[in-house]
Amino acid sequence: MPSRPSGVDPPAVPPRRPRWLVTAAVLGVGAVLLTVGVAARRPEPVGDRTVGQVTRVGVLPGDSLPDYATAARAELAALTAGTYALVSFERYLAPDRLPALLAGVEVAAVVVRVPLPDRQTEVVRLPAQVLPRDVTAGMAGLADRKDREAADQRTRAADAADPTLRRGYETGAQIAGQEAAGYRSACACVYAAVVRAEPAALRALAGRDGVRALDPAPEVTRLDRTVFLPPLPEQRDVARPPADTAGTPGAAMGDSSEGAPDVIAPVPSSTKAGVDPSVPTPAPTSPDSRRSGSPTRLP
Repeated sequence: MPSRPSGVDPPAVPPRRPRWLVTAAVLGVGAVLLTVGVAARRPEPVGDRTVGQVTRVGVLPGDSLPDYATAARAELAALTAGTYALVSFERYLAPDRLPALLAGVEVAAVVVRVPLPDRQTEVVRLPAQVLPRDVTAGMAGLADRKDREAADQRTRAADAADPTLRRGYETGAQIAGQEAAGYRSACACVYAAVVRAEPAALRALAGRDGVRALDPAPEVTRLDRTVFLPPLPEQRDVARPPADTAGTPGAAMGDSSEGAPDVIAPVPSSTKAGVDPSVPTPAPTSPDSRRSGSPTRLP
């Protein structure tokens, strides 16, 4: 071994750290990196995610109606607790037909429209707890609103200089007048209902003559944040908006100075019988949350 020069100190050797200290340091760095990674993936705080979201129950344009009915039957068979459900009818019914058909379940609302041939009439959800009284009262309120819409369309037609626009307003006035007459006579215009019951009662209802589909909606907790979209009785293959093959070019269908409560706009769950349906319900402007498990539901 070579000799060390005299007067030269040996090189300093750093003190050896205890193994536990090194391990703690490594773990500490890993924890910091993990925290940074999680923070980078986490979205900005959004508060209560239930605020501003709307649940859709039913079918959207383009959905297969046979597939929808099959999925609804499977969900009903697996149901284990009471829930809301959307009941679609085979045909349009008058209010006096509802008590017998919907016996044994709690009714929250019905879905109505006047089925004029080749016309895209308005779809409306009416609150209904006592049948048929609440439905006929709601229809009477709709008739009054349709009368006002018809008068408004006639006024616009009289003021319109363009012939095509004038014919459109005249057509709108005619259709609104027909809707008013239908609702005032308690027409066969009801084609769906929103109900709540235990599984056994819902299954019994689904098997009654005149019921097309019963779609359980266990995820629904607030009716005022739920949109119900039942299939139209006249459609059997694919869901689509009501036909309007007899429309006049340039017609301002449904255009009036008064807002219209549509089935797309949710009805508050606290609505009671006798509420004037001429008062419009604001349409949702926030993101939708569709259900999972049927052709129209998203995660």
